[in-house]
Amino acid sequence: MAISEGEIKEALKAVKYPGFSRDIVSFGLVKGIQIDGGAITVQLALATNEPAIPQAIKTEAEQILRAMPGVENARVLIDIHAPPAGAGAAGVGTTRIEGIRHVIAIASGKGGVGKSTVAANLAVALEKTGARVGLCDCDIYGPSISLMFGTRDRPTATEENRIIPIEQYNLKLMSMGFLLEDSAPAILRGPMVTRYTQQFLRQVEWGELDYLVLDLPPGTGDIQLTIVQTVALAGAIIVTTPQEVALIDARKASTMFEKVNVPVLGLIENMSYFESPSDGKRYDIFGSGGGAREAKRLRVPLLGQIPIDIATRESGDRGMPITAEDVNSPVAAEFMKIAQGLRETLP
Repeated sequence: MAISEGEIKEALKAVKYPGFSRDIVSFGLVKGIQIDGGAITVQLALATNEPAIPQAIKTEAEQILRAMPGVENARVLIDIHAPPAGAGAAGVGTTRIEGIRHVIAIASGKGGVGKSTVAANLAVALEKTGARVGLCDCDIYGPSISLMFGTRDRPTATEENRIIPIEQYNLKLMSMGFLLEDSAPAILRGPMVTRYTQQFLRQVEWGELDYLVLDLPPGTGDIQLTIVQTVALAGAIIVTTPQEVALIDARKASTMFEKVNVPVLGLIENMSYFESPSDGKRYDIFGSGGGAREAKRLRVPLLGQIPIDIATRESGDRGMPITAEDVNSPVAAEFMKIAQGLRETLP
């Protein structure tokens, strides 16, 4: 039976872009497939300055293709281009933020899934692994990082008119919450929101950081589009709960990143379950297994499962993330596991 183009693409999905969880097909690197009986030629296009990357992809892809039934010979040809200045892994025309090695977006398709709690605790956990970390609250309309880190300090500026971020728990922080009174709403139209977002990213004196964690607002609106079109992201993490209504919106967020060639590093399932402190019995309040099923469908890792935890909620309300207050708690241990995994993926 003749080999089809669809079968070849399906096989090539096993080839991951080096250092990322996404495959070369979803990255859009496959530009052509020629089938001549048992001989296959695959044309790839790649934007990189690192010679080891195309060689690794070529070697693995040819091995996989040659192992397919009916394939007698397989060649992978790669057209290599120089990426735009500061472009990300797939050659997206975005620019890096000076001094920052990896920018990680924490996103969700809908509100109420605990994305800011995840972003805050993950940032603290990354710092505890020895990394230099910043956290930027990109939710201009509903900022919460200032509350979660327990500070009312106001940012100051340098003589060059660059914003000096707030420092707390060895993290560098920026949020609209530092600029507003507690009861003051951010009443802004789209262009002003875009301007503030760019200022928080480009005009803050972040210094040298290993990771800048971006706490995005829910959905796929102006702020998200501004960031994915202008900032070279190392990847995005999607936060969801196990219930289907949250998973539907998580798919939309994942699709947005996929369309702009930003790798999805994985899913974090928040509010996975509740364990009763009185008898240890587990309750799946929002259902069970939804995050694992969605991660499998999206072909990305399930990075962790965070339970509903009273201490985690109380510590956030007190302005001290659980990973800073009680590193030995089960929730903090889960965040540390996620942070260690990210450090291996994005060293």
